Amino acid sequence: MSVNIKPLADRVLIEPVAAEQTTASGIIIPDTAKEKPQKGKVVAVGSGKPDEPMTVKEGDVVLYGKYAGTEINVDGSDYLIMKESDILAIV
Repeated sequence: MSVNIKPLADRVLIEPVAAEQTTASGIIIPDTAKEKPQKGKVVAVGSGKPDEPMTVKEGDVVLYGKYAGTEINVDGSDYLIMKESDILAIV
């Protein structure tokens, strides 16, 4: 998938992974009780700062803080844009 957004400096564009619909034991989770996803796929990355090169790349699956980033909607799809420092880990 191609998105016409190019993050600046140390920012990353992430497509959140959909929240789980059921628990491991098979209990269905209603929409009102679902947690915000904290995992997503990197769609685009900025060029980094002169003294700090980017460590994540397009296609990486990452974990990020629960309230990290800014939600945006592009062509009907939801994305998060955040600084690379808000990413906790590459999965």
